This record gives sequence, C-alpha cells and structure tokens, in this order.
Amino acid sequence: MSVLPSLPVAIWETFYVTVVSTALSLVLGLPLGVLLVAGEKNGVLPLPRWLMQVINVIINLLRSIPFLILMIMVFPLSRLLIGTAVGTTATIVPLVAAAFPFVARLVESSLREVDGNIIEAAQSMGATPMQIICKVMIPESVPSLIQNVTIALTTILGYSAMSGIIGGGGLGKIAIDYGYYRYKYLVMLVAVVILILLVQLFQSLGTWLSKRCDKRLKH
Repeated sequence: MSVLPSLPVAIWETFYVTVVSTALSLVLGLPLGVLLVAGEKNGVLPLPRWLMQVINVIINLLRSIPFLILMIMVFPLSRLLIGTAVGTTATIVPLVAAAFPFVARLVESSLREVDGNIIEAAQSMGATPMQIICKVMIPESVPSLIQNVTIALTTILGYSAMSGIIGGGGLGKIAIDYGYYRYKYLVMLVAVVILILLVQLFQSLGTWLSKRCDKRLKH
C-alpha cells in the first residue's frame, strides 16, 4: 500500500523517458537508415564504399552490446550531457545510444520495401536525390515506418524498466527497489502488468496510425 502513491509518478516517468528516447533515436536513426539505402552503389545517392562499411560496422557494434553493459559504458557521456549518471533524465542517454542503431535498421527495412519503379519514375522526371528521398522514399514508406517505430517504442519501454538497476526512475525502479529487493513480489507483478498495458497501448496506437496512413487501404 505504501507504494501506491508513487505509482502515478513512476508511470509518468516511464512514459516520459520512453517517448523522449524514441523521438531522439528517430532523429539519429532516420538519417542513418536513409543513408544505408540511398548510399548503396545502386542507390539514389551513392556514397564511398569505405564510408558505408564504417556506418554498418558502427551500427552493428552498438547493437551487439548488451543494454546493461552499454548503460554502464555511457556513464561518462551521461555526466557530460545531463550532469549526472543516475536518475530518470540521465537514463535517456543510454536508451538513445542503445536504440538509435536499432531504429536505423528498422528504417532501412522500411525503405527497402518501396517499389523501385516509383523511384525510377522520379529519376526519369529529373528529380534530385534529396527530392527522391524526401518526396518519394520516405512518404511511400510511412505506414511501414510507423509500424517499425512502434516496435522501437515498445523495445525502449522494456529497456527503460531495466534502467531501474542503475538508479533510473519509473516502473523499473518500483519493481526492483520495492519489489525485488524487499521481496514484495506483488509490487513487482503490478509494475509488470502496468508495463504490459503500456505496451498494448503503444502497439494499438501504432497499428491504428499505420492503417490511417496506408494509401493502399483507402482504395
């Protein structure tokens, strides 16, 4: 019962960290995902092969580091940007570091689904590479992008709960500090149920938005 007053704040902290981390991951991951597709040898904006290899290696390297280890590794960066390595806001830094390579791969996957004939048609009409990227590739892949961003959002939500181990706030802190360490498993169960409900909420919203933006369903 003593934990109940803390739950609304914990839910808000989890929501805040998840949404902000997803937004920042999209800011970093979207351009990278575009480069991975457009910068290929046969892409609309070919880049040097060595540069593409460097981008791929960095993305794969960051994706291969377990999140718990990555959180500890970026402590200095958190202190530099936020002023502290613990707390709700400080956990945004490792969450973004862990999520933006994942988002980049999801964006790459979405852009590869775009019909090549549409891109060729835009090229034949004299569209520049940036026009093709901004007015053809991204708009055509919006439904898939929304679905993949939803996947990233729910993944980051799970990561945010794990950040309670290093002093992050939110439902992860409630589950670990009040539930696990004090053997109050009911508290831990309540936190898990709320996390599941948040995942369902985000997933339902993402599916609805994706269907609303899918031109094919309107015909």
